[in-house]
This record gives sequence, structure tokens and C-alpha cells, in this order.
Amino acid sequence: MARSFSPSMLVELREMPSERALTRIAIDVKVDPTYRPLRQPASRRWNIRTVSGEFEILTTGAKWYDTRAKKGGGGAIDLAMHVLQVSFVDAVKQLTTAQRGHGPDHS
Repeated sequence: MARSFSPSMLVELREMPSERALTRIAIDVKVDPTYRPLRQPASRRWNIRTVSGEFEILTTGAKWYDTRAKKGGGGAIDLAMHVLQVSFVDAVKQLTTAQRGHGPDHS
């Protein structure tokens, strides 16, 4: 059975801050307190663990960059596809299910 997603929901996911997306898709999320951004003061570095492995992700708003894979993008859907290694449809489903209860560790 095909599931269609509303255009407004897709826009919301594409504009979602990457750090909020990480809390929905990662098993474990920790901010790196030693990271000092060079260009964008709002950038943060995260160490995350998903079902597909461990990643070091830089986030600035909706933009993200995987420092190990040297790949980046924008929007929660692309981020979920990358760190979960899933299709577009599965990424949207993962992001729209209930939050896992694992918020970012801001310590």
C-alpha cells in the first residue's frame, strides 16, 4: 500500500533543525562540548549512534555535515536517509513516528 505524504509535512521536515532530527533518529546523541565553530557560531558537533553505526555530525540549522564520510546536505529527510541508510519513504516514516525519548545531551 502506497503512503503519500502531505506537501506541508515534507516542507516541515526539510526545514526542521538538524539537531532536532538527530534526537528522533539516533539511539544515542551527545553534543561535543569541546567544539568551537570557526565560521558559523550556531554550529554544533554531535556524536551519534544509529542502527547503522556511529557518526560525527556538524549541524547548523537545517544543514548538516558528516565529518567522517565528508558528506553533507540540508533537511531532516536527507540526514535520516544518510545516517539510517534508508529510502526516502522510510526516512519520512522514521521522522514522523513518536520521538524516541532520547534528547540531546547538552552537558
